Amino acid sequence: MIQADFFVNVSGDLTGFRLTGHSGSAEQGSDIVCAAVSSAAYMTANTVSDVLRAQAHITADEGYMSVRVAERDVRACRDLLEGFKLHLLGLEEQYPQNIQVSYLEV
Repeated sequence: MIQADFFVNVSGDLTGFRLTGHSGSAEQGSDIVCAAVSSAAYMTANTVSDVLRAQAHITADEGYMSVRVAERDVRACRDLLEGFKLHLLGLEEQYPQNIQVSYLEV
């Protein structure tokens, strides 16, 4: 199962996310849940760093990705992170056995 944790500051703004695990919905290369999450996650991370030029700590490895936006750039990334969250919530609704979304206060 993919665990998607969204980081939320005391003001209620999303400040980033962490993805761990594998969806397990199909074999590697045929897993549509994994493909949907991975593609959207990389698009989000690349937009944060290369389009919005926000200061962020981004880490990616097999079965893991973390994006943490610096507090000064949270506002600039707000809509992007909200859109990514909505995408994952939609996947969670369709594939509850393969992805779980939660929130962590930071």
